[in-house]
Amino acid sequence: MEAQPLRKIIHIDMDAFYASVEQRDDPSLRGKPLAVGGTRERGVVMAASYEARPFGVRSAMPGATARRLCPDLLFVKPRFEVYRQVSEEIRAVFARHTEIIEPVALDEAYLDVTENLLGLPTATAVAKAIRAEILERTGLVASAGVSYNKFLAKVASDHRKPNALFVITPAMGPDFVADLPIGRFHGVGPVTEAKMKRLGIETGADLRAWSLERLKETFGSSGSYYHAVARGIDERPVRAHRIRKSIGAETTFSDDTAAYEVLAERLAPMVDKVWRGAEAKDMRGRTVTLKLKFSDFSLVTRARSLSAPVPDRDSLERIGLDLLKGLLPLRRSARLIGVSLSGFSQGDEEEAPAQLGLGL
Repeated sequence: MEAQPLRKIIHIDMDAFYASVEQRDDPSLRGKPLAVGGTRERGVVMAASYEARPFGVRSAMPGATARRLCPDLLFVKPRFEVYRQVSEEIRAVFARHTEIIEPVALDEAYLDVTENLLGLPTATAVAKAIRAEILERTGLVASAGVSYNKFLAKVASDHRKPNALFVITPAMGPDFVADLPIGRFHGVGPVTEAKMKRLGIETGADLRAWSLERLKETFGSSGSYYHAVARGIDERPVRAHRIRKSIGAETTFSDDTAAYEVLAERLAPMVDKVWRGAEAKDMRGRTVTLKLKFSDFSLVTRARSLSAPVPDRDSLERIGLDLLKGLLPLRRSARLIGVSLSGFSQGDEEEAPAQLGLGL
């Protein structure tokens, strides 16, 4: 069997993007703990500056909790039009170096630079050039991870944030993954992390010790992914112009509940996350779907389609709550709630071509 050519992948992640844009545009905010969002009733923190993070303030945290942790925390309303404009400037920098760009959000993207447009000798050189150009053009700092696959590039970009460039070579990959705490595996969320730790899986080495069959039995379809990345293997290509059929978010509770007030409160940050994702991709959908998983693991979904795209975040939440009310009274407690937005207008998907290249 012919060996797959070595890919050269860069993952770019802007440091505290929304907060950094606000601090760039308002000098009075610089050097101070800052949160973007969290100003609405039941609102959440969309982004936190690095000055706020030592207090424990994190994205997706309820605004009230963030205020308790950091009484001096400053809040500003998000300006998505500005963030989109800055994101377009950043993507213009990417486009100078490669045509194979997979945006993940306004502040994050994968780049396949196996062959780069400027003929730079290594992927590391490309990453250095991109970071310098972004700083010069926008005044903002980007962290970059360079590796031979998407999983490791993502891990690398986060390894020494902020303002970092880190490279994981093929020789480093398997050992690096072996030492990696399981919570830092992309694709392992808090619920799965807790389950893995209960099973004695604390690091990549622990995960690698499990057979493919056992992982599939325990984690279902995700078992194959965990088996591969525990060995530093990830064959997913960088896909340009990906089609998104839906944008969704869900959360699993530590305690099951059938109370409407509790479910409504837990739905709100999921609505924020979905709307953030839609804003980041400049996408508008007509269909809202609510999902509940019950204590017996049975599922129910309810959907509503509009004649025009959902206009704003509050409308998305209102429709989600209406769908939830339509399920009341619940005959059993729920362990998960989720919401998604779909019905987008999209074009054709293009596959990224396989390419050959030099070292990282």
